[in-house]
Amino acid sequence: MTDPASPHEERTFAALRPRLFSIAYRMLGIRADAEDVVQDAWLRWHGSEPAALQSAEAWLVTVTTRLAIDRLRTRKAERETYIGWWLPEPLVELDERTPESAAELASEVSVAFMWVLERLSPEERAAFLMRQVFDHDYADIAAMLNKSEASCRQMVHRAQARVQQERPRFDVPKDTHRELLAKFMQAAGNGDRAAMKAMMSDRVQLVADGGGKVNSFLHMLHGAGRVAGVYWSLEHQFPSQVVYRPALINGELGLLRYVAGKIESAQSFVVNEGRIVAVFIMRNPDKLTNVPQLI
Repeated sequence: MTDPASPHEERTFAALRPRLFSIAYRMLGIRADAEDVVQDAWLRWHGSEPAALQSAEAWLVTVTTRLAIDRLRTRKAERETYIGWWLPEPLVELDERTPESAAELASEVSVAFMWVLERLSPEERAAFLMRQVFDHDYADIAAMLNKSEASCRQMVHRAQARVQQERPRFDVPKDTHRELLAKFMQAAGNGDRAAMKAMMSDRVQLVADGGGKVNSFLHMLHGAGRVAGVYWSLEHQFPSQVVYRPALINGELGLLRYVAGKIESAQSFVVNEGRIVAVFIMRNPDKLTNVPQLI
């Protein structure tokens, strides 16, 4: 039988838990998987001799990263048979001031960013995140991954090139993003197809994740007319039953959509030069269980 944890062990782990969760979530994209990894890290931490460790944070970050890599390797095989596009489970907050939407989740956790990370191998993803998001040096990363520093540098370089190629970064003021989404939410709620189309780039793309559980697009949609038409058709299919609500989705302002009083999707938007250039719609009901219901 395992001895109970000391108050010092519990305090130390509790202080590091948000960071460990943010690592695991960025690696896995599913809240339950991330929480399982953090719990496994706790069990290993408790089963070790914490007092003998030189750095509790370094030890726990390393264990969490390795556990996440192992789990992602398993999940990768499952995702190859996933029906349609795979998007992360959204982290939804209704209040911008909540701690979860602050420091740990405000940096590089957007749906668009997570979408690109799916193209990386588990070890590339870990090396890239540790270096570019969590600012670890290459010696630390090499120790975490049991690889040479040169190998880690190469992995990070390849991953960085791919991320920059597939996800151009747009620096948009929060107020601009908020105002555009407020107008879009009103237009979508009114089924105003022309107004929605005017707010989108001609090359806008839409990616939807239904996971085979609900009807969804198996191919990426392109073009303002087609994307605006998706919103218009839903409003006309369920007149006066579609409600939009603003929310923080993975640290960025997005929309929750309810149909007949039930959560239907969480939606993330990429904005550039005053227009919507990408829409990510998470419809798989398994990924919406933690989304607040309409009040």
